[in-house]
Amino acid sequence: MENRSEAPMARREVEISLLDLRYESCRMKQAALEERLLGSIAQRGVEEPLEGVDLGERSVLLNGFKRYRCARKLRIETVPYVSLGRDEATGIIALLRISNDRALGILDQAAFIDELKNARTMSVAQIAAELSRSKAWVSMRLGLIGGMSAGVRQKLFGGLFPVYAYMYILRPFTRMNGGGKEVEEFVLAVSGQGLSVREIEFLARGYFRGGEAFRQEIRQGNLALPLARMKEERAAGAEGCSEFESGLLRDLEVMPKLMLRVMGKSEDPRLESAAFHAQSPLLAAAILTRAPAFLQRVRRLHDRGGPA
Repeated sequence: MENRSEAPMARREVEISLLDLRYESCRMKQAALEERLLGSIAQRGVEEPLEGVDLGERSVLLNGFKRYRCARKLRIETVPYVSLGRDEATGIIALLRISNDRALGILDQAAFIDELKNARTMSVAQIAAELSRSKAWVSMRLGLIGGMSAGVRQKLFGGLFPVYAYMYILRPFTRMNGGGKEVEEFVLAVSGQGLSVREIEFLARGYFRGGEAFRQEIRQGNLALPLARMKEERAAGAEGCSEFESGLLRDLEVMPKLMLRVMGKSEDPRLESAAFHAQSPLLAAAILTRAPAFLQRVRRLHDRGGPA
């Protein structure tokens, strides 16, 4: 391996037509964020340089695909660019090292780590050492991307299916007999429908644990009827509860949404002001202090009820 401590090259302008996009499929698309970025670039141009590695006359892009696509839409011919190294492995390692600053999501990280292991023939131990991470950290990401079919990967990286819904709702079903095929069928059927995580959870529960008629409705894209059933079940489930019990049920329902929102926003590159970073550690510390007791109470509550 080459020395990976070398400093990046100086910022320069490159012609957008000379950028190599071979790693675009390793980065997740976020349509809403890209739309806001388009407006910003239309007003101020591309301010933050794109990043990649130089191979001959071409620059292989690793970071900045949203900026690239926005520039293409606005017919901008040149963009600022910096090199992260002299080869692809060096550049990927450098990008992963600074992924907190660059806000790489867990799937972005997983795709690049998979590239290092399979295309660059690096071992888990080598990758962990290069990134100053544990082997468990590397293995978890390899397992995430390795258990994903090509169809599921396309939907996830295309921004058509929520990442956290896949990780925490669907992945457990991949361990079932034939679960991988059924997970792919489910993802392909419901992707791009603008469903909430709660709606996906309900549909997945019916798809994997319900009858064939329910699965057939989802396979054919008839989601209105199953979702109507969900609303009926929720309304029926609230009957017979006291006001206090109904209040706790509402709190429990909103909690997963808040958790997913915080997880998603916590890696957003827009979190950059000094005022935010002065306050967020205090609020995060308060949550971490209460987390063990909170989880203990939730487990007790779960165990007191019947099987889901």
